[in-house]
Amino acid sequence: MTTSNHMAVSAEERSRRIHQCLFRPESIAVIGASGDPLKPGGRVFKNILEHGYGGILRPVNPKAAEILGVQAFPSISALPESPDLAIVAIPAAMVLAAVSELAGRGTGAVIVLTSGFGEKDAAGKEAEVKMKAVADAAGMALIGPNCSGFLTGAYKGKFAGIVPKLPGGAVDFISGSGATVDYVMECAEGRGLSFGTVLNLGNSAQMGVEDLVRLHDENYGPDCARILLLYLEAVKKPRLLLHHARSLAEKGCILVGIKSGATAAGSRAAASHTGAMATSDTAVQALFDKAGIIRVTGRQALVDVACVLRAAGGRLTGKRLAIVTDAGGPVVMLADELARGGLELPPLTDRTRAELAKILPPESSIVNPIDALPSRTAEQIGSIVRVLGEFERGRLDAIAVLTGDSGLSDNAAIYRAISASMRQSPIPVLPMLSSLTSCRDKIDEFTRGGNVFFPDEVALGRALSLVARQAPPAADDPSRPAGYDQQAIRLALANTNGVLSPETVRRVLVAAGFAVPEQLEILRKEHLADGCRRLGFPLAMKVIGPLHKTDVGGVRLGIDGEVEAMAAWSALMAIPEAWGVLLQPMIDGLEVILGASREGDFGHLVMFGLGGIHTEVLKDVRFGLAPLSAAEARRLIDGIRGRALLDGVRGAAGMDMAVLVDFLVRLGRLVTDFPQIGEIDLNPVKGSGDCLMAVDARIILTSGNDGPNSP
Repeated sequence: MTTSNHMAVSAEERSRRIHQCLFRPESIAVIGASGDPLKPGGRVFKNILEHGYGGILRPVNPKAAEILGVQAFPSISALPESPDLAIVAIPAAMVLAAVSELAGRGTGAVIVLTSGFGEKDAAGKEAEVKMKAVADAAGMALIGPNCSGFLTGAYKGKFAGIVPKLPGGAVDFISGSGATVDYVMECAEGRGLSFGTVLNLGNSAQMGVEDLVRLHDENYGPDCARILLLYLEAVKKPRLLLHHARSLAEKGCILVGIKSGATAAGSRAAASHTGAMATSDTAVQALFDKAGIIRVTGRQALVDVACVLRAAGGRLTGKRLAIVTDAGGPVVMLADELARGGLELPPLTDRTRAELAKILPPESSIVNPIDALPSRTAEQIGSIVRVLGEFERGRLDAIAVLTGDSGLSDNAAIYRAISASMRQSPIPVLPMLSSLTSCRDKIDEFTRGGNVFFPDEVALGRALSLVARQAPPAADDPSRPAGYDQQAIRLALANTNGVLSPETVRRVLVAAGFAVPEQLEILRKEHLADGCRRLGFPLAMKVIGPLHKTDVGGVRLGIDGEVEAMAAWSALMAIPEAWGVLLQPMIDGLEVILGASREGDFGHLVMFGLGGIHTEVLKDVRFGLAPLSAAEARRLIDGIRGRALLDGVRGAAGMDMAVLVDFLVRLGRLVTDFPQIGEIDLNPVKGSGDCLMAVDARIILTSGNDGPNSP
């Protein structure tokens, strides 16, 4: 066995060991256990004891012989065995010594509930660093400090908030915030959404959300939920998250996440348009898009999306819905929200409408939406869904059933009919039950049957839109496009730094396979006339020197003769920092911008949008994380508001989508292969049909980033 194979096996074994100690420990010691349920150590011990933990449970407390009928031990050293898992709830000043002693005894994992560390002051942060060093040296997993604990299928090691009562585990949840865990579970409990594992990481001194996603992926199995919820306050290891989110998706797990702290005020100083418009939140969104993570902005939306995925059995296969309702207003609001999200309400077939006419009274509406009227019965609701499943299968991707409490029929029976439909229909059924006050007991019976529901039609529509819009992750293609000469690019960039000259930029773009117009650098006025004759009129003249040519009046277009060219030369060379003029033939057509900028550990953000002077005014741009697949590139193009312009409007020629997609893929590959490119703008890419050229471009190299972008 080679050294690398040995290391790989050791890492795999360590992952299994940590996972077992954290999620299925055979023994748990609670350091600081007590009989007082108002103290963290007392509450967590009581929860573990009363919720069916089947392993060895050891309370540690020097002042008690037994706690809640269980023999207590005065110290860690007095424990008869090294516990798989220790949960620490003692004063902050004593925690480091306890963690060190547990590490010395070979404990596999420690969860520190105690607060008063990095969230408090610099001394607390220093204690966290020492705690991490101890755990790392021992190969021990450290969770916390300042966390509320774990809920798993084996034990309920949590001291704050609720312990869900619903059976099963529709979702797993990894959170950087204990309060968010509790708020989400409070919301989800009444909606019928059940939890498998719920993990709160607190200050994340050693293991953060990304590390737990990795652990979840490496040990993903049949007992794991198909839906994983995430709450992050920072993305510290973006490439790790991307890698394991993709891996989980391949195993059938769907991730839904909140990244808070998303509003960064103002633009950063940057030399390129792309760099100026990219933000840390742009990078997070691009990461989530690439990883296939459905991003939401709040806990209510987190629960809504999870309920859609739970009821639908996963992602929707398309965007076509039918609505069954007993009231007019809510269905109009739902239809409006679905339309805003790009979902459709297709007309039903003649055969379907004929079958529905046999079920419903003549005054009902049997188009889509289907209005069953307030007099609807359980039999009618069940029959409507059955007919849709039988005759509209393959034409519909989901059925939304909206019902209130009209008082004209038995809602309990209607809820039972909806429950049966959710189990039996070949088309996913999504229930919106609005009568939370008058029918609370009946709705509780509905959720106890393992069902989820939606209390609000607009929230349902928004969640459906989020699920329908988010594509699964796309795999990176390691191949290079045809005509992409990596060695020629490397030679062009050798011994360069900072802002590249126009000729070097041209060499890079040509080697990468971009079409560029012919150009001449004119550095002396006496060479201008000859250059004009070589290229022919009309010409574009652009100042060489200043970065933002347009901002300083450094572009002259449509130059038609030598006299006009000489006048333009004088004006351009009078601009501060000008040291030459670039001549190009005029290119007609639409203008778009392609760009990329490096965003720390995320790698490069690739931007696409309307180009020229409109780029920063309209800000109609979309970002993706390099490298880009063809599918990702097309989504960027299709995502701009001005997308229709690219097809040609009112007789104007459009742009060939295949060429734009190819350019974006090449740009993503270029900055991935050469991460020393800090910023690059192709602005504009101009032309029509498949004759598109990078008319103007700038490339800025940064030092210290000459290695590959890698996970």
